[in-house]
Amino acid sequence: MAPEYRLYSGRRLVLPLLALLAVLLQVTSECDRTFVSRVGGPQNGTFTAPSFLNPEGHSRQCIYTFLAGPHQRVELIFTSFSLRGTPPECIHEYMDVYAEVQQPEASELINSPFGGRYCGPIPPRRRISLYKALALGFYTDRNATTPDLFTGRYAFINDTEYEVGTPVPNTPCSYTVHASSKRQGVIVSPTYPGTYPKDLTCTYQFLGSPTQRVRLEFRDFDLFFGGAHCPFDYVKVYDGRDNGSAVIGTYCGQQRNLVIYSSEASLFVSFFTIQRTANTQNRGFKGIFEFSESFVKLDFIGKNDGEHIRGSECDQQILSKKKSSGYVFSPNYPFPYLPKIVCRYFIYGMQDSQHLERVRLEFMKFKIPKGGERGDCTDGYLKVYLKGQEATDSYDKFDHELCGDDDSNPKVVVSDGPRLVMVFSSGEVQGQGFKAKYTFETDYKIPGTAAPDGSCIFTYRSSSRKKGEFNSPRYPSNYPSETNCTYLFLGTPNEQVTLVFDHFKVRADSANATFGSYGGTCQEDWLEMYNMYRDGTEKLIGRYCGTTAPGPVESNRGAIGVKILLHSDQEGVFSGFKARYTFEIAKSIFGDCGSNVSSLEHGEIRSPNFPLNYDSPAKGLASKTCNWYINVRPKYKILLNFEVFAVEGDPANRGCPAAVVRLWHRANEPPVELCGEKAPTEKWQYMSDGSSVRLSFISADKSVGAQGFRAVWTEVKEGPDCDQFKCEKSSYCIADTLRCNKVANCGADDRSDELNCLVEAPVDSFMLMGVVLCVAGALVLGICIWCHRKRRRRRRHLARLHRGGSSAAGSSHSRQLGNSRRQHVCDELGERFASVDSV
Repeated sequence: MAPEYRLYSGRRLVLPLLALLAVLLQVTSECDRTFVSRVGGPQNGTFTAPSFLNPEGHSRQCIYTFLAGPHQRVELIFTSFSLRGTPPECIHEYMDVYAEVQQPEASELINSPFGGRYCGPIPPRRRISLYKALALGFYTDRNATTPDLFTGRYAFINDTEYEVGTPVPNTPCSYTVHASSKRQGVIVSPTYPGTYPKDLTCTYQFLGSPTQRVRLEFRDFDLFFGGAHCPFDYVKVYDGRDNGSAVIGTYCGQQRNLVIYSSEASLFVSFFTIQRTANTQNRGFKGIFEFSESFVKLDFIGKNDGEHIRGSECDQQILSKKKSSGYVFSPNYPFPYLPKIVCRYFIYGMQDSQHLERVRLEFMKFKIPKGGERGDCTDGYLKVYLKGQEATDSYDKFDHELCGDDDSNPKVVVSDGPRLVMVFSSGEVQGQGFKAKYTFETDYKIPGTAAPDGSCIFTYRSSSRKKGEFNSPRYPSNYPSETNCTYLFLGTPNEQVTLVFDHFKVRADSANATFGSYGGTCQEDWLEMYNMYRDGTEKLIGRYCGTTAPGPVESNRGAIGVKILLHSDQEGVFSGFKARYTFEIAKSIFGDCGSNVSSLEHGEIRSPNFPLNYDSPAKGLASKTCNWYINVRPKYKILLNFEVFAVEGDPANRGCPAAVVRLWHRANEPPVELCGEKAPTEKWQYMSDGSSVRLSFISADKSVGAQGFRAVWTEVKEGPDCDQFKCEKSSYCIADTLRCNKVANCGADDRSDELNCLVEAPVDSFMLMGVVLCVAGALVLGICIWCHRKRRRRRRHLARLHRGGSSAAGSSHSRQLGNSRRQHVCDELGERFASVDSV
């Protein structure tokens, strides 16, 4: 595709030129026009399209030639334009422009650079001839033309403005400017403000005296923009005599407020345009230059590590040499500075994967007079930028605006990041200026009170702040290698500090990925936590690495605080950690729900609400803590067996950031941290090496709850001799009283203490109730039957007595009455159950 395009582009140039030559050989005065500048004649005028008939529709070519006089050039402006066709084809009607004609003869147009072909309603932009001649070639195959096809005006202008200095021989637009002959003047592109030519190179060399500097100000700048690196048309400025000097800058596109100063007495400018077939119509540039001894002397920059920023009047850049320091001064210090100057100071600390610095600026002397009746900084001032505002050109958003004397301004300012920028404007009233000391300090990006010596030590006191955040250096970016940072959390005597980790990722190549990254498995980078005591002793809480976040930590009752150490080696690094701290009134030694257990042979410990889920801390509190202290007789140990365990967390993948169980069962060793969920087939049991154990359960404010745990502890006798019960598998020696107590006191996989026990048959309560009811019913039924039979016998006996005679009636009646008075309870029951037949 590219070769075809180049072939087509070449044809577009060659064919019209051949056609133009053919027409020129048969030139007719019918439509050609020539406009010549003559002494005393008109120096401007108008032109229009030719008017003729062409009934056969033959191709017609008309040449308009404009010839300027000595020290003149031609300026051409189209005021209307309406030719057939659509760019870039322009087949039936078009206008060719030649602005680089060296010889006025029409036959020489074929050798002149082609300035572009135009058709449609958009006219060519203003044109100014590079030499004394300019030509237009109008082509049409229209049957008839009228003057309104295009109109314009021309002028013969003075070319003095384009002679910037002494012309360089055999070049169309290169000049040398000597300060001895021209201290100030105008610099313009060769055909400004007309469209500049293609395939052109112009140079401008400015040479001053040894005490001078050169100032170049572009007031209009319009070049074709091909990208940030200006690969096509550009202006390149060199800080010296020629193009072998240091480059100040390369410019293209549209520029505003472009002012350039030389560092010394010379400046070299190169203007370059490429050969192209596309019609670009940028106008070039126009500016002014000046040689002067009054520009700022740059010796005040070189007193320390400052480096003049090429192209500026007095801007300087200071780069850190790793924790370096030095001084900055106002221009001409300690003598009064010059009026109406602006100098910028760019003080940059180190910022890479290994280093991050901030800038500390301390003013030693300061005297910039206040201006105006209000005594404010409306005249001279020093603006300080601490947050890198210059990166977005936000110079209106300064952090400090300083003027006056030493007492009315801050003594020290510190950057928020690696960059500090100052802008000094002298105004109209002179003053002594300022002297300041800069120091590059390592910036760890850690909130807290930093150590005065700049080391990575940060202190958090409850007297200053009750709660807050802390993090690894540069979080969330990676912490640096070969770094040791210390975090000190110090409370009052009646306070405890709680630490909760929200993010944790510390490099651990050799850590155990199955059981989490704790203790000795952390060899490369790690974080350690300690309880600190008043006697200077410290007790390790734990060492952590990988993604195994520490569980919530609450300082011990009696400790003055907690210390954290972060260590990194020489190898790779990760993002580190982010955590929170809270100082609260000290709790009981048992925390919120613990206890002291002693004088027992075994027991059971349960998490709060077990078997229901444990709850979060009360609103406003950082944690909820339960501490159990188990103590047995001397020469006995403690076996602790977790039968059920479900605490939120995952030791292998994310640690125990929300809730944790810690077990202190070995003297002089940090506790074991537990979280996650125990499978029914897993065995989680621990044997103490002494007669005491501490078990702690802590849930943070971000916990969501889980079932918790149930643990059984048992007193185990030390030594090989056992005068009590010896477990079969574990060989533990436990009390005889623990046999057949329905608790597995021998351990997770040994139930020998519960074997060969008398097993009481389980009683069915419903069956027992049925039996009791049946027996009671049978008993009542038996009594009723017995009473009923006795009553029948009594009645039969009375009947026999009645039949025995009337003589005995009285006595029998009296006996009956007596018997009736002594009626047994069975008589009453018999009456109630009279309907019950005997069995």
